[in-house]
Amino acid sequence: MAKRAIILCNGGRSRRAICNYVKKRTHAETKKEKMEDGPPGPNWTYAPDANFRTAVKAAYTTVEVNGEYFKTSTINTITNLDVDGVTYFPKTISDLTGIEGFTALTFLGCGNNSLNSLDVTQNIALDFFCCNGNSLNTLNVSTNTALTELQCDNNSITSLDVTQNTALTGLDCNDNQLTSLDVSDISGLTNLYCRGNQLTTLDVSANTALESLVCSSNQLTSLDVSTNVLLEELLCGSNQLTSLDVSANTPLQSLDCGSNQLTSLDVSANTALQSLDCGSNQLTSLDVSTNVLLEELVCGSNQLTTLDVSTNVLLESLVCSSNQLTTLDVSTNVLLEELVCGSNQLTSLNVSTNVLLGSLVCGSNQLTSLNVSVNTGLTNLDCSGNQLTTLDVSANTALW
Repeated sequence: MAKRAIILCNGGRSRRAICNYVKKRTHAETKKEKMEDGPPGPNWTYAPDANFRTAVKAAYTTVEVNGEYFKTSTINTITNLDVDGVTYFPKTISDLTGIEGFTALTFLGCGNNSLNSLDVTQNIALDFFCCNGNSLNTLNVSTNTALTELQCDNNSITSLDVTQNTALTGLDCNDNQLTSLDVSDISGLTNLYCRGNQLTTLDVSANTALESLVCSSNQLTSLDVSTNVLLEELLCGSNQLTSLDVSANTPLQSLDCGSNQLTSLDVSANTALQSLDCGSNQLTSLDVSTNVLLEELVCGSNQLTTLDVSTNVLLESLVCSSNQLTTLDVSTNVLLEELVCGSNQLTSLNVSTNVLLGSLVCGSNQLTSLNVSVNTGLTNLDCSGNQLTTLDVSANTALW
């Protein structure tokens, strides 16, 4: 091109005319190149990200690709598309432009990529949509009214409007930057995960079908779950709760309310509990006598002076460290594999019936003796900070 411009110049054309001519030619050539890649228009869908095109082509060999374009007729009948970055090209898809041509999609998985924007407003048939693990700041799902499952966790989303998504049964928006979340119109919601945001309030009173609620690591000062009578899992730890009433939640199997400001906790009605974490609160007492199905109990870092676990014969893990316990009877807890009772005021500890123990942490007490001869499965033992004068670990050959 440069050589031809010089010849034209010798022929008497002005410099301005030559420049205009060159610009026109350059534009024409660019347009021709794009036409060769695939002509824009209703028969072709523009998809500039090469990794996106490659992932689609890998999943559907019948898709026609021409340069930066999909042939629309070969993608608009696809109902299931999984271009998750973990499965295909880790974190390499940065632009999902072209997804609007997949108008029949009911399933879209595009998580774990490098997307900072995403437009699914034309994908109105979507039923399952997963875009977790990207760098999204915003997400518009107002037109996706058929959605039953939305997973947009691990992004940087500051607001999320799901008021139009009344068919949702599962919503995972964990680990974003949400300051509010309105789920009042989603009566059929069974699973709500909104952990790791900046929520100060959360109203789930209309979500009577909830079975799992995970709202830990927010800034909640209160939480009313009295209408959520089907709850089986409630994780609300690391908030600012001063009280929690779970008396109506009799199906509860897992309750984590640790790292709050609770001064009392009544779990007497929660006889189905298998896991309870109420550590790092301000509890002065805890009654778990009716929770006979408990397998895991974490109640460390409170102000407990007594703890009766005699009826909890299924316990496999007990963490009750950093309290004010002077005695602890674990003789009926023959299934215990982990016992952490350090930083109390224990003067004795009998673990002779706990033959399955793999980890025993009883440091910083007032123990004068400790017999671990029958605990041959121990791999971890910490009994430092006591008043022991002797310790026989000859039978504990598995110790690290």
